[in-house]
Amino acid sequence: MSMNGAESLVRSLLASEVEVCFTNPGTSEMHFVAALDHVEGMRCVLALHENVATGAADGYYRMKGRPACTLLHLGPGLANGLSNLHNAKKAGSGVVNIVGEHAETHVALEAPLYSDIEGIARPVSGWVHTSHSAADVGADAATAVAEARRAPGQVATLVLPSDTAWNEGGVVAEPQPVPAPEGVSEAAAAEAAALLDGPQTLLLLGQGAVGAENLELAGRIAAKTGCHLLSEWSNAVMERGAGRVMVNRVPYPIDQALELLAPYRNIVLLGAREPIGFFAYPGKPARLTPEGANLYTLADRSRDLDQALAALCAAAGATEVPPAHVAEAHLPEVPEGPMGPDTFAPVLARAIPENAIVVDESITTGRAFFPATAGAAPHAWFNNLGGSIGYSMPCAVGAAIACPDRKVLALTGDGSAMYTPQALWSMARENLNICVVIWANRSYRILRGELSGVGVQNPGPRAMDMLSLDRPAIDFAAQAQSMGVEAEAVTEVEQFQEALARGIEKDGPYLIEAIF
Repeated sequence: MSMNGAESLVRSLLASEVEVCFTNPGTSEMHFVAALDHVEGMRCVLALHENVATGAADGYYRMKGRPACTLLHLGPGLANGLSNLHNAKKAGSGVVNIVGEHAETHVALEAPLYSDIEGIARPVSGWVHTSHSAADVGADAATAVAEARRAPGQVATLVLPSDTAWNEGGVVAEPQPVPAPEGVSEAAAAEAAALLDGPQTLLLLGQGAVGAENLELAGRIAAKTGCHLLSEWSNAVMERGAGRVMVNRVPYPIDQALELLAPYRNIVLLGAREPIGFFAYPGKPARLTPEGANLYTLADRSRDLDQALAALCAAAGATEVPPAHVAEAHLPEVPEGPMGPDTFAPVLARAIPENAIVVDESITTGRAFFPATAGAAPHAWFNNLGGSIGYSMPCAVGAAIACPDRKVLALTGDGSAMYTPQALWSMARENLNICVVIWANRSYRILRGELSGVGVQNPGPRAMDMLSLDRPAIDFAAQAQSMGVEAEAVTEVEQFQEALARGIEKDGPYLIEAIF
């Protein structure tokens, strides 16, 4: 049957199992919008800002394991979504970016919205391509999906000129095969296993190696060899909780990281990079490992990490050994005292429901959360790998759509929350099962610590004023209610416990503003 390029695009995406589109379209994308209307099978989620759409696509991939697509309006729309595409790239999330472009005749006129879309896309994309005719669009879409799924997952950006969308001649393309990631050799696994001998050795795990089954293998290796286990500071998805092998993270604060890593002489990297500081600091090293330490990369994250861990476990003779560091069920008591990280952490540990997804952008407030929640009910934990703030609420949208039967907890600071508050509207519109907690300390608290870290002593009132969010204070509960999300503000620990219980019980979005 005859179809235009836009319809062939939608049908080809569906054939490649892309079933969700996070969208903020404009004029150049209207034929795609029309195709979405009459081709069954694609769920369309409207976002009021492109950074919500791109962040949602990141969260969707983390839980689903296959990409969603975005639909963005020309170069400025893509630019609005770059921050969370940067985070998706660092997380190894597969995203199919569809970006509208002017028709060829309009590009030649240097129209007001014309820009170098491919140039904008390249820094965050593993693959960038522009369709040149309606007949090409379907095949280009299938290629984009295959590229997005290339291990460990990457952003694939397809630029769609409007005339290729509206012209007839579209052809539906079959899915393309995705290259399987390579494993590691027995010899490499044996070499790595020989390095893991005793407490001065470390197995450092990265994204793809911190699922429950892989953590169990790592626990067996630790039990057999006596090596220590750590993960990178940020992980796209880590499976945690009672009954799972507990792995601590390399700390974010550079002095703490240097102290923790100082004893290790042999470090085997599996899905992880060499530990480095998040920022450069005067007089402090960028590399966090001790001078003279031997770093051995068994597998980077483009490899088959399931196979690599299994091979390492076999090479260590640990296949039948009970795993070490299995977390026992433990719900810490909530201490008396004012609202703050030390009281929030045990409240969270007691409240996390089984199989929950925790999307963490707590930054300073959240540094106490990991140890306290180790023995909570089994759950998945997301971190921001790219460091560009405003990821948590959009990411929670995508995770909730990928896993509608699981409760999503989005934990974020008040500074971060103001980057993408439009996500609340999408949560309400889609009635998503998300409980948002905003830690409202009325400041960019992380940056106060960074001032000291870079050697700025005794900052003056103007410097401190740039780190303050209390003039005026933001009413997040009222903001959420205005976008259709039930919300409340709390100032006491007991209030917070009760509010969190309500938010988790509610079937739909709920927001808690924890003021401290």
